[in-house]
Amino acid sequence: QVQLVESGGGSVQAGGSLRLSCAASGRTFSSYAMGWFRQGPGKEREFVATIDRSGGSTDYADSVKGRFTISRDNAKNTVYLQMDSLKPEDTAVYFCAADYRPGGGWSRVQYEYDRWGQGTQVTVSS
Repeated sequence: QVQLVESGGGSVQAGGSLRLSCAASGRTFSSYAMGWFRQGPGKEREFVATIDRSGGSTDYADSVKGRFTISRDNAKNTVYLQMDSLKPEDTAVYFCAADYRPGGGWSRVQYEYDRWGQGTQVTVSS
């Protein structure tokens, strides 16, 4: 099992960039697909991006495609979310999550993720 801790959130102006990190504890990190989700003010939590256990396959929400990049470093037990060309509508608490998938693949579905971090705030001003 893994425990997750996000970092890298903050405040930025529209058009700026931030990189979120999610550090995982435990020895089985490479058996997990990893995902990023977000919850904006007054909104439900939504899918942002996901990456398979090897880092060879990714998927993105349409709203962030071409602006955000998910990656992982299994040697460091860390997953990243590079966010470029940020918009005010990207303002949210961002959560990383782990989905045990030793056979590979990924999911956009929140309930398939069984480990969650505490979240990190991202605020984009216009």
